[in-house]
Amino acid sequence: MLCLYHTFGCKLNFAETSTIAEMLENRGIMRCGDGEIPDIILVNTCSVTGEADKKCRQTIRSFHRRYPDAGIVVTGCYAQLKPQEASALPGVVIVAGSDRKNSLPDYIERWIADNNAQCLITPLQQMTAFSPSCSRGDRTRYFLKVQDGCDYWCTYCTIPRARGRSRSASIEEIVAQAEDVARKGGKEIVITGVNIGDFGKGTDKGFIDLCRALDEVEGIERYRISSIEPNLLTDEIIDFVAQSKRFMPHFHIPLQSGSDEVLRLMRRHYDTALFRRKIERIRRVIPHAFIGVDLIVGARGETAQEFERSYAFVESLDISRLHVFPYSERPGTRALEIPHVVSQEDKHDRAARMIALSDARLADFTGRYIGTGRKVLLEHSAAGQPMGGFTDNYIRVSVDAPAHLDNHIVNVMLDEAVAGSETVSGHLLSGEE
Repeated sequence: MLCLYHTFGCKLNFAETSTIAEMLENRGIMRCGDGEIPDIILVNTCSVTGEADKKCRQTIRSFHRRYPDAGIVVTGCYAQLKPQEASALPGVVIVAGSDRKNSLPDYIERWIADNNAQCLITPLQQMTAFSPSCSRGDRTRYFLKVQDGCDYWCTYCTIPRARGRSRSASIEEIVAQAEDVARKGGKEIVITGVNIGDFGKGTDKGFIDLCRALDEVEGIERYRISSIEPNLLTDEIIDFVAQSKRFMPHFHIPLQSGSDEVLRLMRRHYDTALFRRKIERIRRVIPHAFIGVDLIVGARGETAQEFERSYAFVESLDISRLHVFPYSERPGTRALEIPHVVSQEDKHDRAARMIALSDARLADFTGRYIGTGRKVLLEHSAAGQPMGGFTDNYIRVSVDAPAHLDNHIVNVMLDEAVAGSETVSGHLLSGEE
């Protein structure tokens, strides 16, 4: 049997989909190739915005029209939050909640045997199990899930209802997975989770302890920390990354608003003063670090005056890039109790201004390193295309290189920015061929 996979959302979702695919392949259900007709279609969904829900529904309907005989399996956050809606979509035979992903091979085998539809959702209060995931998929880098769930309940967010309470694997389990990646020849691991800075909650070990343990794994040359809350990004973690040879100078930190009033309405766990201190400390101890920042525009309560405060604050920060998200109303969230509603037109205009600022910041950051040599982990590319990869400080690079250098870290001279893209072209320095 053949399975076609489609994933929405975050890096964590992609890692989990890849793990599911490996589990199904072990049971003889292979990945569907180009031109082949799938027997099963697995859609790993996202529900971070109303638009995300809409795209999930549209994609499922499109798959059913294209492959009417295939059984569609829906899992992830949309499945968890709206199981009955997902079950009613055409072609859907299995709906499995966020914590049921690692059991999907059993559910699929049951469906193959009896052809009965299934809807398997764990109530929020009972979502306590941690499902491990460490997988590469079609990428060179591995994505290692260390934590799941969130206890923060920000007013605009549905993730705690979709993923459950914060929970983690043990350090020993995660180190064993990293060691397995090293045995398979992996060079880089991205540490993922829903709220990774909350790792180890309820135990005597925290995220810094995990980082120190992973730093000792022989064979892994690079780690990257995915999104980490600013109040959980301790000075100890920043200083550790500064001296580590394996943890890359790369941070992704959600700000969400540069207005203290909007942060209060969002029920975030920090203010702009704390956020500024974190950025300034990173720049002081790791001047060349890439700093990506998440930002929501047009949230309830973001008046024109508060947006201008947010813009001015973001503009004052020495960051590398913004990830800008227009606010989306989510049923059941406390944000709906906030009276000031921003029009769609204003959301669009505010997003455009922030994206323009982001483009300028990224151009400035990458421009600092044109004409310098940096180490790049090369990743395979399509036939006839230059190889790509990222520098230690997360600059995307395109370089002509022989195929045997795939998954090798090489020295690359950064030549110039590629017009109309976020990529810098480069060439191999002598001795790297």
